Amino acid sequence: MSTYTFLLPIAIPVAAGILTLLVPARARLAISLLAVVATAAQLASAIWIFPMDGALSVAWLGYGIEASFRLTRFSAFIVVAIAGFSFLVTLYSTASMSKAPSTKPFFAWMLITAGLACGAVLADNLVLLVVFLGALLLTQFGMIAAGARRPYAVAIKAVVIVGLSDMCLMLGIMMAAHLAGTLSMSAMKLSLDGMGGIAFLLMAIGALGKAGAMPFHSWIPDAAREAPLPFMAILPASIEKLLGIYLLARVSLDLFTLVPGSWVSLTLMVIGAVTIVLAVMMALVQKDYKRLLSYHAISQVGYMVLGIGTALPIGIVGGIFHMINHAMYKSTLFLSGGAVERQAGTTDLSKLGGLARSMPVTAVCFIVAAASISGVPPFNGFFSKEMVYDAALESGWVFYAAALLGSLLTAASFLKLGHAAFFGRRAEPASGGTVPAVREAPLPMLVPMIVLAGLCVLFGVVNRIPLDGLIGPAVGAAVTGGRSFAGFPASQMLVGFTAAALLLAILNHWYGARRTGHGLGAVDHIHHAIFLEPVYSVAEQGRLDPYFIGRWVIGGISAALYAVDRAIDWVYETLAVTVAQGISRVGRRLHNGSVNRYVLWSLAGAAAVVITAALVLGGSR
Repeated sequence: MSTYTFLLPIAIPVAAGILTLLVPARARLAISLLAVVATAAQLASAIWIFPMDGALSVAWLGYGIEASFRLTRFSAFIVVAIAGFSFLVTLYSTASMSKAPSTKPFFAWMLITAGLACGAVLADNLVLLVVFLGALLLTQFGMIAAGARRPYAVAIKAVVIVGLSDMCLMLGIMMAAHLAGTLSMSAMKLSLDGMGGIAFLLMAIGALGKAGAMPFHSWIPDAAREAPLPFMAILPASIEKLLGIYLLARVSLDLFTLVPGSWVSLTLMVIGAVTIVLAVMMALVQKDYKRLLSYHAISQVGYMVLGIGTALPIGIVGGIFHMINHAMYKSTLFLSGGAVERQAGTTDLSKLGGLARSMPVTAVCFIVAAASISGVPPFNGFFSKEMVYDAALESGWVFYAAALLGSLLTAASFLKLGHAAFFGRRAEPASGGTVPAVREAPLPMLVPMIVLAGLCVLFGVVNRIPLDGLIGPAVGAAVTGGRSFAGFPASQMLVGFTAAALLLAILNHWYGARRTGHGLGAVDHIHHAIFLEPVYSVAEQGRLDPYFIGRWVIGGISAALYAVDRAIDWVYETLAVTVAQGISRVGRRLHNGSVNRYVLWSLAGAAAVVITAALVLGGSR
């Protein structure tokens, strides 16, 4: 193998993306073909290098900062996943964006994003990692702006939020490099004592921000509403989760030694549990297909963070397994949403219904992915969630309760979504007339959904493939202890609780749908519960959005500083001038040219000096 061979997954899509920018925008077919061929070549190169190990270091900036890359089984696994999702979403996009005014910017930025993501995974120097992640901010901006209705508001929000987490990452890197005396990730191993714990937390914030965990999440629902849907499938649903959780796993397992029960472990578990519950509560009440999925993309990150945060082998493996499972089923769900939007013309659930008859393949793919994300056996999501449950319960019952509640509400929200979109009756047009006919999505849109839905089944039924063939070798025996987690979950009790939660979700849906007469209202009794309705009202107005809270705080500080600045200007420009003018006027009246008055002032001054001197001398005695 050539020293540079494992850089092909980076070079191929980046070069193709730059070439796409040079192709005339009107050559839509050439652009689509170039994107498909480039991502297929990236996937082929990723599969080719998968069994290999390699390292490359090139002199770069000096001072110990080298362009260092390293291919391990873990990084190769993530590179294959990134390349696979990039290829499938690109194939899907050729049909889904056929009606877009221009596809050139989107495909160009998507190709470059796929290459930069692989670069971030393969980077072995922390400065090089930051460079790739920083460049991903630019391509993320470009992808959103390429298709959004209000591109810059959403794109800027995304860049600010993720950029803040990247700043924390950079600060953590500086501290870690100082403590370790190196910028090489493969040569770094720090404890969590003292400054090491702070460095870990800052780097973990960078990983959580990239993965979209709370409180770095609020741009995702906005992007779901405004950005082109393939963007949601390629970034929030797959690549960003893969990157963020991969980075968190590397920081936790390789750069530091995460210890069960430590304050750092507890912090990660709390973040994971809070992300699960709060995000799924928001997903539950959404009336739009894409926004509902976007909140679930946030909630599911919580399971990954919770699992890794336990620092227990079954939790770490379960969190990484859930990462790859999430990329599969959430991409499938977003792609099904894109198919519905393209064929039915809307993702407003109140205007959808009965699509299973006209879009049966899309409906089946949706059902498989919805069952998987809800933790229904034998799909892949069931097994990864059970592993996280096991570790969470061992770490504290409250974490297990939060995870199980998240699954219950996840199942409830997807029962609502499936009922409203695919099995309910479609609403009549407001203007009257017949309901427009809807057809199944084109084949290029169906193939990626079918492949990903099939993998959801395969990775569940034969979970030995991902657990023993991919994840176990990736994390190593030091993490797994040589133990295999494949097969059916060991704890029958936890499986029983999972079954009870799923049954409760079904009963909740039956009650709500019967009460309101339609699937969309199946959770209205939760939405409008006496204690929850005021909270939902505030949240739905965006008043709990950390981004807007931050803007409000910064706006208040700016207003206060502006007032101080104006006050200082008033002192110098108004008060000082007025006082000087007043003193000048008094001086002109006192000094009117009279010799007698000048003599009188001189005598008075001399008398004042004598009296003052006498008082001072008398006081000193």
